[in-house]
Amino acid sequence: MRRWRLVLGGERADGTGVSLTGDDARMDAALEKLYGAGDAGGGRPRPGRRGAGLGDSAPSVARWLGDIRAYFPSTVVQVMQKDAIERLDLTRLLLEPEMLEAVEPDVHLVGTLLSLNKVMPDKARESARAVVRKVVEELERRLAQRTRSAVGGALDRSARVRRPKRLADVDWDRTIRANLRHYLPEHGTLVPERMIGYGRRRQAVQRDVVLAIDQSGSMAASVVYASVFGAVLASMRSLRTSLVAFDTAVADLTDQLHDPVEVLFGTQLGGGTDINRAVAYCQGLVSRPNETILVLVSDLYEGGDRDGMLQRVAALTAAGVQIVVLLALSDDGAPAYDHDNAAALAALGVPAFACTPDAFPDLMAAAIERRDLGEWSERR
Repeated sequence: MRRWRLVLGGERADGTGVSLTGDDARMDAALEKLYGAGDAGGGRPRPGRRGAGLGDSAPSVARWLGDIRAYFPSTVVQVMQKDAIERLDLTRLLLEPEMLEAVEPDVHLVGTLLSLNKVMPDKARESARAVVRKVVEELERRLAQRTRSAVGGALDRSARVRRPKRLADVDWDRTIRANLRHYLPEHGTLVPERMIGYGRRRQAVQRDVVLAIDQSGSMAASVVYASVFGAVLASMRSLRTSLVAFDTAVADLTDQLHDPVEVLFGTQLGGGTDINRAVAYCQGLVSRPNETILVLVSDLYEGGDRDGMLQRVAALTAAGVQIVVLLALSDDGAPAYDHDNAAALAALGVPAFACTPDAFPDLMAAAIERRDLGEWSERR
C-alpha cells in the first residue's frame, strides 16, 4: 500500500489511506515536483492536482537533483533527469556549472549538452566537458576490450590460409577438426587431407572502416556511442578508421579520433540531413573497395537527393564495399526511421537495422568476415 501511495501521488481518491513520513515523504515530494504537473507530459490536466515544478533557479534544481540521488538508484536517477529536461524545460539551467556538478552523467545528458555546445558559456563548457569525459571513459571501459577482441579475432580468421608453407604455420586444432572424418581407428591416426594454417601476421592495414554518423537531434545517443567505437577501432593497427559527422554539411573528424571527447565536441546536434552528400564524401575516402566497410548510422530521413543517395550506395556495393546501415546505435529500443528508404536499401542488398552497443563488436566481426548481415540481424 505504501508503494501504491507513492505511485498514485496522494490524491484524495487514491484509496490507499496511507500517509507518508520521513524519507518516504521526501521521496514523494521529489516525485511530485517532476510528475505532479498537470500537463507536463503532454496529456490532459488532472483535476485536483497541485501544481508541480522545480522552480526557475539553479539552486532549487540542484537541491532536487541531490534529493533524487539520495533516494533512488542511479538508473532511476538517469530516467528522472531525462524526464525533467523534457517535461520541465531545464535545458537553459544546464548551462550553469553548479547544475552540471549536481547531475548524474549518462548518455542522454551528454546528448543534451552537445546540442547546447555552441551556446554554452566558457565556464559551463569546462564542467560540461568533465561530464562528457566521465561518460565516455565509462563506455570505453565497458566496450573497448570486447570490441578489440571480436574485431581482432575476425581479422585473424580472415587471414587463414589453406596451404601453409611451414610446419610452424599449421593451425593443428582447426586442421584436426576439419579432417576428423579421415580418422583411421585401426591405425590410431588421422590423415590430414586438408591443412589449415595461420596467415602470416601482417603489419599492413587489413581493412578500411568508414563511420558516417547522422548528427540530427534524434540521433544523439547514437552519436555518443559511435564516437566511442570510432576511437576504439582507430586504436587498432590493422584497421584504417575514418569518421565523418553530417547534417546538411559534412565534417571529417578523423584527426580527432585519438580522443572521443574531442570528436563529440566537434559534432553539432540538430539541423537537417543530407545523406547523399555524406555518402558522396565517404565514396571519396574509398581506395580499396573490397577491403572497405562503410557503417552509416542514420534514421534515413533524407532531406537531400534520395535517388542520388541510392545510386551511390548501389555503386559502392557493386564495387565491393561492405555497407552496414544502422538505424540507431543505442539502448533506446525500436527507433523511428524512414521505412521507404530502409526498404529501398534492402532491395540493393543493404539491410538496415538497429543495433545495441553490446552487439556492435559482433556486428563488426560479421562484416569483416563478410557474413550475411541480414541473417545476422534476424538472429539478433
